[in-house]
Amino acid sequence: MVYELTEQKKIGLGLIGFGIFFTFLAILLFFDRGLLALGNVLWLTGVTVLLGVRSMWNLFTNRGNYKGTLLFLLGLFFLFVRWPVIGIIMETFGCFLLFGGFWPTVRVFLCQIPGVGWIIQFLLW
Repeated sequence: MVYELTEQKKIGLGLIGFGIFFTFLAILLFFDRGLLALGNVLWLTGVTVLLGVRSMWNLFTNRGNYKGTLLFLLGLFFLFVRWPVIGIIMETFGCFLLFGGFWPTVRVFLCQIPGVGWIIQFLLW
């Protein structure tokens, strides 16, 4: 199975990468709220660019994903009311619930990356 990376998907993946980087940096800097907010905005924008607006809306409003959506949005709320540790924990669980069905696809994609693919195949199989 071959995945084609269009320019839009490359931009989406880049935004997701920057969002994860800023979130990780914020955690290293004792849960800096500004960096956490920036990481969340970049991550959400990247996922929206990668999937598309309609697919993203369907993902968050799907009846089976209400728990993940609620946890993610509560996590955002707790970030903005200055409880970043609880917010990050809730957002992480919400993301795992929302995007749990995508992990097999992500694994196949990562296995096709030339330098990293054989390491992932060695670790997963």
